[in-house]
Amino acid sequence: QLQLVEHGGGLVQPGGSLRLSCEASGATSDFNAVGWFRLAPGKEREGVSTITRSGFTRKYADSVKGRFTVSRDIGANTVFLQMTSLQPEDTAKYYCAATEKWTAGMGVDEYESWGQGTQVTVSS
Repeated sequence: QLQLVEHGGGLVQPGGSLRLSCEASGATSDFNAVGWFRLAPGKEREGVSTITRSGFTRKYADSVKGRFTVSRDIGANTVFLQMTSLQPEDTAKYYCAATEKWTAGMGVDEYESWGQGTQVTVSS
């Protein structure tokens, strides 16, 4: 079974930056395409970014394009989400999810494994 653990959340002022990480353990052969999602109070879970197994193809939601960057260290079984120019509307709990497929989109149903999430709060 694949386990995912997110790190790096916290409180940051508007305009600040954070880097989230998603570390995989267990059945890491299933740690292929990875997606980052976020859930804010009163809103539906939103896909933020995806990255393929190779790391060559990366996609972003329009709301974060140009501010967030997803990357991965294949050897370390870790995916990162660098977030810059953070705004209060980015406040949410951020989750990473993984699928055994090598590519995936931002649909929640496309991912089999989920982490417990890490809270990001953007406030002055």
